[in-house]
Amino acid sequence: MEVIINRDRYLKRLISHKSNGRVKIVTGIRRCGKSYLLFKLFKNHLIEDGVQQSHIIEIQLEDRSNKALRDPDACLAFIKKQIKDQKPYYLLIDEVQLMSEFEDVLNSCLHIQNLDTYVTGSNSRFLSKDIITEFRGRGDEMYLRPLSFMEYKSTCPNISFDEAWKEYLSFGGLPYCVLLSTREEKTEYLRRLFDEVFLRDIIERNNIKNDVQLENLLNVISSAVGSLTNPKKLEDTFASSGEGKLSAYTIKQYLDHLCDAFMIEQAERYDIKRKRYISTPYKYYFTDTGLRNARLNFRQLEQTHLMENVMYNELCLRGYSVDVGVVEINERQADGKYVRKQIEVDFVCNKADERVYVQSAFSIPTTEKRLQEERPLVNVGDAFRKVVVTRDNVLRHNDENGILIMSLQEFLMDDRALEK
Repeated sequence: MEVIINRDRYLKRLISHKSNGRVKIVTGIRRCGKSYLLFKLFKNHLIEDGVQQSHIIEIQLEDRSNKALRDPDACLAFIKKQIKDQKPYYLLIDEVQLMSEFEDVLNSCLHIQNLDTYVTGSNSRFLSKDIITEFRGRGDEMYLRPLSFMEYKSTCPNISFDEAWKEYLSFGGLPYCVLLSTREEKTEYLRRLFDEVFLRDIIERNNIKNDVQLENLLNVISSAVGSLTNPKKLEDTFASSGEGKLSAYTIKQYLDHLCDAFMIEQAERYDIKRKRYISTPYKYYFTDTGLRNARLNFRQLEQTHLMENVMYNELCLRGYSVDVGVVEINERQADGKYVRKQIEVDFVCNKADERVYVQSAFSIPTTEKRLQEERPLVNVGDAFRKVVVTRDNVLRHNDENGILIMSLQEFLMDDRALEK
């Protein structure tokens, strides 16, 4: 029996953009479910909404039987031939980057008044963050992420939260991987996907000559997920490790390539009291924890850092712009003197005029540990909401500092948990 994975958040957004006169472009890391969203879920919606099958033009360019349609003129002629009346038509193109000059074809489609166009692409060239510029401001990009924990849990409703969390933390949320039966199958799939698809695309697109250097950098970033770093610091790490020299300039280029392919995301540091961004260092999080773990052969599964990574992805999914917060305090030393010290708020989350500060605390077994985790939040000094999320099984409550404490389970299973 086919397992249906609901991606309601994205489906609703596609539906809300129907017939708006723009090309709808579904981007995201490879194998995150772009084709499934468009050709299964969105197509089903159109049919249920009364659209006739003959008014849905499907072109799957990866299918060899459609090889002739990879020619831009042939494809455009085929599209026009399918339009036989003035009723609305819906054009769905998968792997559009396989067609040369696809930008011209899509811009030509915009001139067909009763044609609504949707496309996906799955290589690094198409996944570049600035792809929208190719359509001269006439495209809407929708960034599709791997399955959130709640989406993942919907595929296995009969297992406990704890069991689901262990699996999700280890193997991430790429849909095909989620549906594999055994841990061995998942491990092999992720390893092969990382090496044969992601790395190959990035190396080929960016003409990287020394792929060993890129792989060494990936190992370092994977090992230090959620840690503060910058190209100069990484250059020093390579110099001291004996793995050869790698300049800060080259490291910056490689990091940009990884971000452009949506493999990692960069979180900037924000000085909360001075209300300004700090240029460096940054934190890097993986779009999918399974891919990160595969890179390290599943050897470093530190729950503290991986929980922080999952929370970062979840906050971004919910529409927040997420930064790493910095607060300066005066700290008294053993000799009685005070020194200035920077302490960190894990996440400064902004959405329109809403702000919430979120701290990831794997466990807070004692009052002393709780106060230690809350210390950055207490020193923020403004009235915005402040939240500590813990892996512990706790009931939602506000403590004596007015800080909301909630369990990771509540945070992940209720996408409005921070808004209550």
